[in-house]
Amino acid sequence: MEHRGLGSTGMQVSSLCLGAMMFGAWGERDHDSCIAIIHRALDAGINFIDTADVYSQGESEEIVGKALAGGRRDGVILATKFHGSMDVGGGDPNMRGNSRRWIVKEVESSLKRLGTDWIDLYQVHRPEPGTDIEETLSALTDLRAQGKIRAFGCSTFPAEEIVEAHWTAERRGLGRFATEQPPYSILVRGIEGGVLPVAQRYGMGVLPWSPLAGGWLTGRWRKGAEPPQSTRAQRLPHRYDLSLPENQRKLDAVEQLVELAEEAGISLIHLAIAFTLAHPGVTSPIIGPRTTEQLESQLGAAEVTLSGDVLDRIDEIVPPGTTFAPGDRGYTPPSLAMPALRRRR
Repeated sequence: MEHRGLGSTGMQVSSLCLGAMMFGAWGERDHDSCIAIIHRALDAGINFIDTADVYSQGESEEIVGKALAGGRRDGVILATKFHGSMDVGGGDPNMRGNSRRWIVKEVESSLKRLGTDWIDLYQVHRPEPGTDIEETLSALTDLRAQGKIRAFGCSTFPAEEIVEAHWTAERRGLGRFATEQPPYSILVRGIEGGVLPVAQRYGMGVLPWSPLAGGWLTGRWRKGAEPPQSTRAQRLPHRYDLSLPENQRKLDAVEQLVELAEEAGISLIHLAIAFTLAHPGVTSPIIGPRTTEQLESQLGAAEVTLSGDVLDRIDEIVPPGTTFAPGDRGYTPPSLAMPALRRRR
């Protein structure tokens, strides 16, 4: 499998990254099955694994740690994330977020669950407007100096907050975000307008999550067909509610994309993943299989190159910069989510 530079870190990663979100209670509960998927991905040439503390409340990290035990850790670029609440009871507001207090505590928990002495890429899972970005960057810079992490990045940050983070790092003499992990697929193209150009300008690696649009581009969601059973749809019902106009527009686009994939002689899954790989700003899309069969259906996309005609047709079906459903953006700034911030008192 092709390897690409992870931003300016000097690390080389496979052109596909194995996402571990579906390992554990959120997806596949059998640890042996999850470990088998990880080992198959490694054997296929993937050397990059991404997880997060919040995935199944740490269970995903534990599974990844088990899979890499016994000599496989050194050959893997291992990424995880922090930010989401790790308080099962929900009563402690400080067991989450982007503060120094939480970062220096939670990195130790992730290291323990992963069974490793270092994390190659430690990422801020979401922005937190109430925390000064200098606070976050300072803590991450210290962790890198201590050898607990090798590099750090952000996930689902708006373009303006990425710019602010780089400005702050330069002004304060701190380490800077080496990567951004945004939502990106044929149906979720909003980052083409700002995030991708900004990441390219700053030499950042880009690791798109959900290149299959949360399952919409697998071929299982079709117009007029019964909606498939999906653990993701159970957790995030608003993103799959077919009564919503934006989701109907997604179904309309899928029908045209299915036809395009057939004309191109490839599967819809390969078309979708190859689309993200075709953007010059993208480093390594994150595939998140729940089963070995799903993994096998996605691996071959790394070898697919879409022609200019196919990419032009995709642009006609879903114009550049288009995101049909607001919920697919992954993050809504408080200025849009909270009416009180838009109204004079």
